[in-house]
Amino acid sequence: MHTGLLFAAAIAVLACNVNVMSQSGPAPTPQQLSADNPFARPSTLPYHLPQFDRIKDAHFRPAFEAGMAEQRKEIEAIAQNTAAPTFENTIVAMEKSGRLLDRAASVFFNLNSSNTNPEILKIASEMAPKLAAHQDAIMLDEALFARVNAVYEERAALKLDPESMQLLERTYTEFVRAGAKLKPAQKTTLKQLNEQIASLTNQFQQNVLKATKDSAVVVENVSELEGLSANQISAAAEAAKARGLEGKWVITLQNTTTQPALAELRNRALRERLFKASIGRAQSGAEDNTVVLSKIVKLRAEKAKLLGYADYATYALADQTAGTPAAVNQMLTRLVAPAIANAKKEAAENQKLIEQQAAASTGQPFQLEPWDWDFYAEQVRKSRFGFDQSEVKPYFEMSRVLQDGVFYAAHELFGLSFKERHDLPVYHPDVRVFEVFNADGSAVGLFLVDYFSRDNKRGGAWSSGFVDQSGLLGFKPVIVNNLNVPKPSQGQPALLTFDEVRTMFHEFGHALHALLSDVKYPSLAGTNVPRDFVEFPSQWNEMWARDPKVFANYAKHYQTGAPMPQALLEKVLAAEKFGQGYSTTEYIAAALLDQAFHQMPATETPSADKVMAFQAAALKKYGVDYAPVPPRYFSPYFTHSFTGGYAAGYYAYIWSEVLARDAEKWFAKNGGLTRTNGDIIRAKVLSRGRSTNPEVMFEQFYGGKPDIDALLEHRGLK
Repeated sequence: MHTGLLFAAAIAVLACNVNVMSQSGPAPTPQQLSADNPFARPSTLPYHLPQFDRIKDAHFRPAFEAGMAEQRKEIEAIAQNTAAPTFENTIVAMEKSGRLLDRAASVFFNLNSSNTNPEILKIASEMAPKLAAHQDAIMLDEALFARVNAVYEERAALKLDPESMQLLERTYTEFVRAGAKLKPAQKTTLKQLNEQIASLTNQFQQNVLKATKDSAVVVENVSELEGLSANQISAAAEAAKARGLEGKWVITLQNTTTQPALAELRNRALRERLFKASIGRAQSGAEDNTVVLSKIVKLRAEKAKLLGYADYATYALADQTAGTPAAVNQMLTRLVAPAIANAKKEAAENQKLIEQQAAASTGQPFQLEPWDWDFYAEQVRKSRFGFDQSEVKPYFEMSRVLQDGVFYAAHELFGLSFKERHDLPVYHPDVRVFEVFNADGSAVGLFLVDYFSRDNKRGGAWSSGFVDQSGLLGFKPVIVNNLNVPKPSQGQPALLTFDEVRTMFHEFGHALHALLSDVKYPSLAGTNVPRDFVEFPSQWNEMWARDPKVFANYAKHYQTGAPMPQALLEKVLAAEKFGQGYSTTEYIAAALLDQAFHQMPATETPSADKVMAFQAAALKKYGVDYAPVPPRYFSPYFTHSFTGGYAAGYYAYIWSEVLARDAEKWFAKNGGLTRTNGDIIRAKVLSRGRSTNPEVMFEQFYGGKPDIDALLEHRGLK
């Protein structure tokens, strides 16, 4: 049973761990799906790219219903097969099931994440519990599990190849974790819990989307925007115009607590408005996520107890490379002291600058607040390193960074080439499509980019798939990267901060993991790996953003084409460790919050009116309650944790970064950006999906166990 596409997409959207069918009522037979529905048969476009020019919202409901019915019929045939269970007629047969549902779900989940609308949101709410029930109907099918178990018990005598053995063991593990060994009454309870959790996580995501849109800051007078560039002010005017607010300016919010404009706005009152709008999202009114969050946490804890675990974190981490909450806590808390110490040093520098400027202007000094940090830190950065973002952004034009940076590094490492396709349909005019080829001219797949922010697009940056690679099914991958860069006015360039450049490389690391996948079974393909390993390739790929050879190739002035002056380049690279106290502290605070909400039994989870107090207490307990540095996400808009994909798993970024920094050290030792090195990491990691255990995969590449010292050094925390 192939769940890879759906799991990967659902993390970004519904996060209900679905693959398919509803048990809440009669579903139509597959034959009832109209022949003109684009999901009725595989797409005839290259690489099975979805037929976006034909797909309408009205096609999703019938495709979901027919897809669930079709897969349930396929599963019943497997479960009721009178032949003795074998790897082929049970495990592989499940891998082949659910093709129609995969086609519909992969498109739906991606659109709900990046280009949603009221009808799609309505369908998402309607389908979340149905899809959860369908997943349970499969995973809790006694006859089906009996066959899976029979094959598993005979595994030693089957003489399977390593990938097939991995598939068998993963399938068995997933059934057990889904509750296959529970008693009938317990299974009934579990199904109810899963349906409720699916509905609530979907509601949480929708609330964040609406609250983020509604909390955008409207500015009446352009003078308040002093400090922003002409392009940024123009973009704010365009955002206001799109909302029917002619003559005004709108600063839209990103999903994180800190907002980019805080680094540049000179008006302190507006900075405070912007910050408070950000942290106040989804805490009251119709989009109050404290109510939703409280229910999610309690239900997850009840589910964990039902499955035999002390709490949800223990359940979730048992299937990750970390293994236990204790291991995660140990790693995170080890970073707290050096991170806070560095953050306080940075705060002292910011406070000193505030007082110096007040003295110079005979103004009144004030205490550093969270909405002041980025504004003064940027000035400290400029003073220390001799540049600010307005100087470097002209050298980071989006298309050049993509073509001459991201793609260039991939070409040097793997021999990949990218040809833009203008003849293929897309779901939004901003989307670009590239066909990817190996050095020998053989096809790799399609890569889509969707980089601009929209009101109907969730915040943040992410990678997802429309088609997973599979030798079994003959599929090559179709992968999309999403960012949320403000779209410039017509005719103006899209200029990036270096953080946004790094994010482009990060998300392309995920894309490489999916594009270079070369496995047989779709459930083991590409990024279908543990959460605390999936960020390894993406964080490793960030190193090429600052590699001197790659940097020099893309950091060129958008008007003149002149390379960034060497002196400025060296300053930008030297500034990489600047602000690591802040960035590490805000991240660890969020990661520890995620653990705190999931490391307790159902009897101790906070009620809705206690959620924010629980957040404050948890930050204090772990020693990360440092007022000038708020968590990267406040709980009511912490979508990583409460829409499912990173529940008790937000620590994965730092866990994976240990591997990434070790890999960077390996590349530095072995000659850096070369085809030889690229071929090694491709063969040993990027092409292998989950065809073997990730920790083994890393050790085979690195030549030993991971070492945290490289991470501490990279972040300036040693």
